[in-house]
Amino acid sequence: MTAALTPTTLFGLGGAALVGIGLFMVITHPSLLRRVVGFNLIGAGIFLVFGVIARRGAAAGFAGDPVPQALVITGIVVAFSATALAVALLRRLFDLTGRRDFDSEAPSASQSRGEP
Repeated sequence: MTAALTPTTLFGLGGAALVGIGLFMVITHPSLLRRVVGFNLIGAGIFLVFGVIARRGAAAGFAGDPVPQALVITGIVVAFSATALAVALLRRLFDLTGRRDFDSEAPSASQSRGEP
């Protein structure tokens, strides 16, 4: 006997997949910008799962729970702000050092120009 793939299950699995892909990016990629993108994927997956949780009673005829919906909306705004800050800090790091990561063996921009 096979279970029907309902939209709730599909969205839940999609959220879990986004979290998994984001976690893989955060763990395996040395580039800081790719890690920021990985964190955004993790957040998007969590928001999707929270949205599924908020609508869990809709199939039974109940209204959706507004608290998780409000948390998702607030979380999206906070995630956007944190992403903008992270990208600005990465840009500043690149302008100061000429590097895109924290690899200690790579020469900085000032060292490559011959400055002490």
